[in-house]
Amino acid sequence: MTVFTNRSYNGKERVTFAAPYPGKILPMDLQMLGGKLICQKDSFLCAAKGVSIGIEFQRKLGVGFFGGEGFIMQKIEGDGLAFVHAGGAICEKVLRPGETLRIDTGCLVAMTQDVQYDIEMVKGVKTALFGGEGLFFATLRGPGRVWIQSLPFSRLADRIVSASRAGGRKEEGSILGGLGNLLDGDNR
Repeated sequence: MTVFTNRSYNGKERVTFAAPYPGKILPMDLQMLGGKLICQKDSFLCAAKGVSIGIEFQRKLGVGFFGGEGFIMQKIEGDGLAFVHAGGAICEKVLRPGETLRIDTGCLVAMTQDVQYDIEMVKGVKTALFGGEGLFFATLRGPGRVWIQSLPFSRLADRIVSASRAGGRKEEGSILGGLGNLLDGDNR
């Protein structure tokens, strides 16, 4: 883990961090979130001194084998400010006690420690075959807070690869090439 330390005698200094791919950076005040946040792996970007990063093992077999993120998730603990990264649009949902939310397994960004997390199989053959999201979804049960992303990195990478293979229009003079199809929304 890289640590940046201000050794200046001039007071405060600045350091800037960037996301590894397009998306949003979410500031998380751990003191306001009960001191612990559980995130998908690789979502942690940076944090203030006094925040520790660890591993959170999922104890249920279904989560480990079918959860998209495996048995291991990131655990961010402390009382400072941490920043996590997510792709696409972000939605924060506050779950009441017993309230359930079912989402695509890759869309979970983070959750507070009191949210129960499990994996369930999609019911119905048509949904499983034609839904486009796979056979499993995450079930999140409150109370607690959950952050959801609309474009997980794996889905973004798949779209870039499929756009580069599409062959669609010729872009010899463009720096973007086939990537232009992805960015401008042209579905020819």
